[in-house]
Amino acid sequence: MRLSIRHTTHYRFSEPVVHALQRLRLTPKETQGQKISEWSMTYENAAPEFEYEDQHCNTVTLINVESGATEVVVRCEGKVDTEDNAGVIGKHSGQLPIWSFLGQTALTRPGARLRSLVAAIDRREGDRLGMLHDLSRHIADSVEYRTGQTGSRTTAEEAVELGMGVCQDHAHIFIGAARMLDIPARYVSGYLMMNDRIEQEATHAWAEAHVDGLGWVGFDISNGISPDPRYVRVATGMDYRDAAPITGISFGTANEDLRVDVTVEQQQVEQ
Repeated sequence: MRLSIRHTTHYRFSEPVVHALQRLRLTPKETQGQKISEWSMTYENAAPEFEYEDQHCNTVTLINVESGATEVVVRCEGKVDTEDNAGVIGKHSGQLPIWSFLGQTALTRPGARLRSLVAAIDRREGDRLGMLHDLSRHIADSVEYRTGQTGSRTTAEEAVELGMGVCQDHAHIFIGAARMLDIPARYVSGYLMMNDRIEQEATHAWAEAHVDGLGWVGFDISNGISPDPRYVRVATGMDYRDAAPITGISFGTANEDLRVDVTVEQQQVEQ
């Protein structure tokens, strides 16, 4: 499947910026089942300074915001070819060893509520894949998908206690729970083409767990499926902070207002 993606991020600042850098993770990965056909990034009131690959094999672009700017626009556009591998990414790659994905972070670290959720899971040691699917369903049943209730700093434990959250929260809960079960897990940010519309609410997030014999396998807890050809992987990490599409390094004292527009649609492949 060929997916056409347009992603625009528009920042407005409360006062002119003196100095600012932004770290962008907006270039899709070249991985099993996914190939970039075209991809471009353009900027208003900012310029690229440096590009590198981080420890998770994410392409990271640093941009410098023009001094005196009151708004910045980052536009990404391209086409990505995807395949259906039932969510299986396969062999591990990157600079970090598999065991490092067993370590909890501030966003995934379990408390009493998450431990109670995990205790309800049937630990089928002979069928880890089945157990992980059970975990995904249990999280979706226990934590209602609802926007506007959590933020980027909400932890897995807080979302479980609240009983509601979005895809980022579902991913963090799954990752924290999988690590409790001694299964390496990581966070994924990317795009999802919804069947009923082209314009998306935002970028999407899901989780991946490492299963013996299969390698990395994806789980979209919010939608109750493993990623299919409608998904585009952009960045991975220990949690949201490693895979966030855009993070500001410094904006001085200026407050920022953010608007994101994302469209994803299928495009016919010319023969």
